[in-house]
Order: sequence, then structure tokens, then C-alpha cells
Amino acid sequence: MTEDNYSLTTEFILIGFTDHPEMRSLLFVVFLTIYVITMVGNLGLVALIFMERRLHTPMYIFLGNLALMDSCCSCAITPKMLENSFSKDRMISLYECMAQFYFLCLAETADCFLLAAMAYDRYVAICSPLQYHTMMSKKLCIQMTTGAYIAGNLHSVIQIGFLFRLTFCGSNQINHFFCDVLPLYRLSCVDPYMNELMIFIFAGSIQLFTVGSVLISYFYILFTIFKMKSKEGRSKALSTCASHFLAVSIFYGSLIFVYIRPHSVKEEDKDIPGAVFYTIVIPLLNPFIYSLRNKEVINALKKIIRNIL
Repeated sequence: MTEDNYSLTTEFILIGFTDHPEMRSLLFVVFLTIYVITMVGNLGLVALIFMERRLHTPMYIFLGNLALMDSCCSCAITPKMLENSFSKDRMISLYECMAQFYFLCLAETADCFLLAAMAYDRYVAICSPLQYHTMMSKKLCIQMTTGAYIAGNLHSVIQIGFLFRLTFCGSNQINHFFCDVLPLYRLSCVDPYMNELMIFIFAGSIQLFTVGSVLISYFYILFTIFKMKSKEGRSKALSTCASHFLAVSIFYGSLIFVYIRPHSVKEEDKDIPGAVFYTIVIPLLNPFIYSLRNKEVINALKKIIRNIL
């Protein structure tokens, strides 16, 4: 096919969740509420950690950066989704698409490494408490946090770079609520095999390394917990680890399901359910899972509220 036979597509239509006006209005209210709670929860947690000196420890530095990346993820996806709830054309340009995916990829990749760092931090705190300040120094904390952001940016740049090799000349309808790469691969006039291979290699390697780190850390944590003599201490530690591990499992599980499962490019009907979890549900839940069960965060929040009042 020559260039004269078709015109290149530079704008796309985001189909979203539904075409029914009543359902779109309802979903607008639901997702606007989730977005506001997500932003207040995550940015509030970032501000709290920044303002309270007692929270300037590796655990809370990782948690603050995780909350910042969850805010980035929500900002990349939700505003456009809310706009499209009342938009007639629901258009998004190719460059807006790339920008949206860039920030999403940055946030999700950084989250993977930050969650692995948090798991390692908990491993050191529970399994080697006397060596905590030696093994988890501020220098190492800064290096791990910086590494998460570098990895996120590199992965985003690589994936966006490979998107430039694709051309789009057929349908411009993306069956999704945001501009993900897998729906774009399906619309490409160029064989996206190389893109599929790159996302499998990079996403797979990131998942393998970070999930492996989390699993190994939690294995040693659980082994140490079960050796505790105090039933109360064991129960408290298990309760905290269980909630953290549940959030981590949902996050990694949804990413693996969407990007690394076999034939992920062909099975478009399975994109949206998995994407809802890692773009909307997890950013909403993380600040509450990691902070509401934490006495230090609750005490710092009470202190600031007392000072304001």
C-alpha cells in the first residue's frame, strides 16, 4: 500500500466504558469522587511526610514517593477520562496519547521499584532491627529512590521511542478509557511485533526483578514473624504485612495480566478490567492501606490538626 492510498491517522477516539448518556453521567460522578479522594489522600500524605520530621525515615520517604507517583498516574489518566464523559467527539491526538502513556509508564515503573524498596526496608526492620541504620542508610535510601525514577524515565522513553516506528492509517477508535500502547498496536498499519517484543522484555524484566525482590523479602519477614514468641506482636505484624502484601499483589497481578499475558495484544476485551485496578483502584487504596494502619502517621496527622485548630 502506498501513501497515496490512505491518509495517516493523527487523532484517535477514546471509546471509554459506555456510550449510554445516563451511565456516562453516573461514571463521571463516581470517577470524579475517586479522583478527588485519590489526590487528597496521596498529596496529603506527601505533605504530611514533608512537614513532619519524625517521618523523615527510609520507610516514609519511599511511601511519600509512592504517593507522588500514584498522584502522577491519576493526573495522567483521570482528567481526560472525565472530560470525555461529556465530550461529543472524545478525541485525543497522537502526541497527547504518547504524553499520557509516558507519564503512566513512568509512574507504574517507578511504583514497581519503590514497592520492592519498601519490602526490603520492612525486611531489614523486622529481620535485622539492630543493623537497620547500617543496612538501610539515608544514602542507600536516596540511591534506591533515584534509581526508581531513572528506571521509570528510561522505560518510558524506550517505549515511546518504539511507538514512533508505527503508522496508523485505518480505524482511529481506541477501545479503552485512556491511550494505552496495546490498543495502539492493534490500530497500527506496521507490524507491531518489535514493539510487542520490547514491552514483553522490558516489562517482564522489571516485573521479574521487583516481584522477586518483594517475594523474597516477605518470605523472610513471615519466617521471622512466625518465630516471634509474643502472640500479640505476631498478630499485629501479620495484620500489617497482609494488608501491604494484598495491595502489592493486586498491583503486580493487574500489570502482569495486562502486559505480559500471552496474546495480550489480540485480547482487547481483557484490557479494561486490569487497567482499572492499576490506574484507578490502587492509587486510591495505597494511601489508606499504608497510612491509616500506621500509628506514626496517625499521630503526625493529629499533631498537625491540633496545631491548625
